[in-house]
Amino acid sequence: MTSSSRPLAARERAALADLLEGLGPSAPTRCEGWTTAHLAAHLVARDRRPDAMPGFALETTPVGRPFAAWAHRVEDRLRAGTPYADLVARVRSGPPRWLPTAWPPVAAVVDTAEYAIHHEDVRRAQPGWAPRALPREVQDQLWGNVVFFGRVAAGGVPGALVLRRSDVPGVERHYGSGTPETVVEGEPLELLLWASGRRDVARVE
Repeated sequence: MTSSSRPLAARERAALADLLEGLGPSAPTRCEGWTTAHLAAHLVARDRRPDAMPGFALETTPVGRPFAAWAHRVEDRLRAGTPYADLVARVRSGPPRWLPTAWPPVAAVVDTAEYAIHHEDVRRAQPGWAPRALPREVQDQLWGNVVFFGRVAAGGVPGALVLRRSDVPGVERHYGSGTPETVVEGEPLELLLWASGRRDVARVE
């Protein structure tokens, strides 16, 4: 299987693992308070510790706070007790085969946005970063994730929210109604970053 024929989630995972390996454990990321070691531990916990998953899924809800606290303890123990090189190797290899998240159709749903976003979290925290020029096929896949994240972003915008592709005329998604209407335009990867809270580094208008 050539690199271009691998699923997008797998390609983003491999590229992020390469970047984590090259930067070492102390490099900054766009995740507030996290170094590359924190991010690697988070991804390993997400891949390999099903007991931490409720904390990741429910972290922003009141009912999810105890689960989130447990997930963060799992991450902290992994970071403190596992050599960084081993963490990166586990990020690269992904979840064990017996977990459903290791199955390509499931990984496409749960990992594509996760790894695209975190790849940029590391890239865009380094000096001299520049946006990647991604092919249309990749941007089309990311657009499907934008649609989901837009629902979450719309909750923090008064009135209506419109997310509009700048690379394909006439393609946009509307959330809510009323005024004011906020229109955010950019390529799908940039819209995904904006909708997931990376507004200071997302190249949108």
